[in-house]
Amino acid sequence: MTTLALVVGLLAVTVVCVALGERWRLPYPILMLLASSAIASIPGLPHLQIDAHLILPLLLPPLLFATAQKTDWSVFISRWRTLLALAVGLTAVTAALVAGTVSLLVPGIALPLAVMLGAMVAPPDPVAVEAVAGPAKMPRRLLSMLQTEGLFNDAVAIVLFTAALSALDSGASLGVGLVVDFLVGAIIAVGIGFALGFGYRFASRMVTTTAARTAMSVVVPFAAYIAAEELHASGVIAVVVTALETKRRARAEDSEARISRATFWDVANLLVTGIAFGLMGMQLRDAVAEEGMGVLDYVPIAAAVCAVVIVVRAIGMLLIRPVARKDGGDDLSWKDSVVLTWCGMRGLATLALALAIPNTEAVGDHRNLVVIVASAVLLVTLVPTGLGVGPLLKALKLQDDGTVTMGEIRELTARAQGAAIEAIRDRFENSEEITPEQLAAIKQRFQGLRKELDTSTQAVVAMNPDGTPVDPELHQQMLAKRKKLRRGRELMVAAQTVGLDAARAEVLQARSEPGVDPEAADTVLRQLDLQMLAAPPQLRGKH
Repeated sequence: MTTLALVVGLLAVTVVCVALGERWRLPYPILMLLASSAIASIPGLPHLQIDAHLILPLLLPPLLFATAQKTDWSVFISRWRTLLALAVGLTAVTAALVAGTVSLLVPGIALPLAVMLGAMVAPPDPVAVEAVAGPAKMPRRLLSMLQTEGLFNDAVAIVLFTAALSALDSGASLGVGLVVDFLVGAIIAVGIGFALGFGYRFASRMVTTTAARTAMSVVVPFAAYIAAEELHASGVIAVVVTALETKRRARAEDSEARISRATFWDVANLLVTGIAFGLMGMQLRDAVAEEGMGVLDYVPIAAAVCAVVIVVRAIGMLLIRPVARKDGGDDLSWKDSVVLTWCGMRGLATLALALAIPNTEAVGDHRNLVVIVASAVLLVTLVPTGLGVGPLLKALKLQDDGTVTMGEIRELTARAQGAAIEAIRDRFENSEEITPEQLAAIKQRFQGLRKELDTSTQAVVAMNPDGTPVDPELHQQMLAKRKKLRRGRELMVAAQTVGLDAARAEVLQARSEPGVDPEAADTVLRQLDLQMLAAPPQLRGKH
């Protein structure tokens, strides 16, 4: 019961931090981190105890799934060189250099344990980037690059950490087999992601209840992660591929389910992010309290590791410029490189891996050192940068004013309108009921008929005592007008439905095209979905 009460308390604190963040224009995850650290220091308050091995399986799948659904395969295909360089190359180089630095500064530390520390602090966190950099009005092109990097670098870090832990326990050395294991695990994870994406689409056709469809979207990321981990593959890659596949297989007619899922995931993402950052704050406070004043002995080592992490990322962001230009045509300026370096925030994966270090004889007395150093890197790369990303963007004059996004939304809206008009023309072109030229006049005629109906209502309701109309001829005329009115309304709704179906299909197709911002497409699609929900239920998807 105590654990449940603490979790509910974290949820309540999250809501408060969101409100304060909006008022003070500060990222609520940072406020959550600081608030939970302060709360954890209250004397007598029981601390939240969660098995370290459960942190990643419980929190990472939903957060990765929600983040990955905001992008598309086209982004990864067009930027595959940048993705490999950042998610794989930069993560591995950072881990190696951190391991080398720790080996030099800490006599007697085992190399696998140093590699484990390097793997912990190497990957920037996509959840932190999304939660902190997004509200700071970061340009979409930079935020998209950070998201793309963050979705896969956790997989590289976890593989490095697991291999180093195995080598530490067995006394074996790290070798080429590590690369082979990563490639095999990645291939298996991709296969799981595609299989679950296909199964999700099949199941969504069988299930017609909106609530059940939304529940499916909750089960899928956990199923992907667990299945991959059971097969000794990458759960991170499996979740990301599953998210991309479920989004790619979206159908135009699923408006109600899409609105329901989006609403649910907005709430779930906020609360789970709050719990994740709250848990970070509590665990960091516990780690510092456990070591007491001995933490000061680790300051020089922690400072050196933080410096290595920041410098390596800065150099990496400069070297990535020609690769990014070759991939997507992005001409990264020095200002862009500064922002990308600044936003190398560590987060949930760093914390979970730090807590997952076993207290064994092989680890020895170095466990607290590794946890404290990893915690220091998390704090240095998350709190100051998270609080300062807004002022930095403003100082560099890189804050997004929305012009680019609005331009893309206008282009997508124009495409959707064109597709709608073409579909209406094709549907009613050879129909005797209605022609494209008449569609524009339907609403006007509808209003005219309503006026006629209103002026004649008194005559129609005038009835004889035996129930027959006083004026039978006028009564028949009004019945005919009512029928015409009803048919006009049905034709107008039918035309609207046909047009909206075509418009949504066009936007979904555009979303998968290179160069199209998936979030801009999602914005247009949401508006079309809301319009579709306004149509009578019996006509949704009928035409």
